[in-house]
Amino acid sequence: MGEFADTAISKAIVETYLRTIAARLESDVLVVGAGPSGLTAAYFLATGGVRVTVLEKRLAPGGGIWGGGMAMNVAVVQEEALSVLKEIGCRSEPAPGGLYVVDTMELASALCLKAIQAGAVVLNLMTAEDVCLREGRITGVVANRTGVAGAMPVDPLAFAAKAVVDATGHGAVVVESLRKRGMLDDSAAAKRPGEGPMDASAGEAFVVENVAEVFPGLWVTGMSVCTTFAGPRMGPIFGGMLLSGCRVAEMVAASLQNG
Repeated sequence: MGEFADTAISKAIVETYLRTIAARLESDVLVVGAGPSGLTAAYFLATGGVRVTVLEKRLAPGGGIWGGGMAMNVAVVQEEALSVLKEIGCRSEPAPGGLYVVDTMELASALCLKAIQAGAVVLNLMTAEDVCLREGRITGVVANRTGVAGAMPVDPLAFAAKAVVDATGHGAVVVESLRKRGMLDDSAAAKRPGEGPMDASAGEAFVVENVAEVFPGLWVTGMSVCTTFAGPRMGPIFGGMLLSGCRVAEMVAASLQNG
C-alpha cells in the first residue's frame, strides 16, 4: 500500500465538498428533510431531469424509518405503495390485514441510494433556519450547520430554488417559519396547526390527499402535511409517506413545466 500525506485526505474532502455545495446553492427544487416522503420526492423529481438538492439536519438520512415501531426495525406499508418499493428495489413480505412489512434498514438505504443515483444531492447536517422571500414568493431556504444553528452567533447561507418542499415531518419547520410571522392565509393551515390523535388509516390517506402548495413556491409532503393541516398521526406505517412523496413530485414537476 502506497504512502500518502495526511493532509491529502483533508484536501480531497474539502475541495470535493466545496465544489458540491457551490454547485448546489441554486437548484430547481430544494427538499428540506430526507425522510421517506422527502427522499421519494427527490428520487422521482431527479429521474425526471429536475435538479434537486436535499437538506437534512441529521447525520443519517432516512428520518423516522430506521426506528420502525418502538425501536423494532420493521415498518409496514399497504398494497398501494408496493409499486414504489418495486421502483426502488426494496423487498417486502405479506402480513395480516392486507398489509406488507419491510426491513427499515433496507427501505432507508434503498431510498437514499436511489435518490442519489438518480442525481439528487443530499447535504446532511444542514438545518433550515428560515426561508428566502422575494415579491411574495418563496425563493429558497436559509440554512446553517446542525450544531451551529441556534447555538452560536454564526450567520447561515442561502440556497435558492424555484420550488421548496417541506418534508421536515412533525415540525413542519419551513411552514412554521411563515406561520410564526402570520404570513399564512386564513385557512386550515393558519387556524389549526398540529397533528391530531392517531388514526392510521385516515392519516395515511390524509398525507396523500392534502399535499399542497401552501404558499407560493412552498409545498408540503409527508408528516408536514399532517402538522400543517391538523391531520391524524399514523404511527409506523410508511406507505402514505412514500405515496405523498410521489404526489408532491408530480405536482412540483407540473408546476415547474407550467411556470
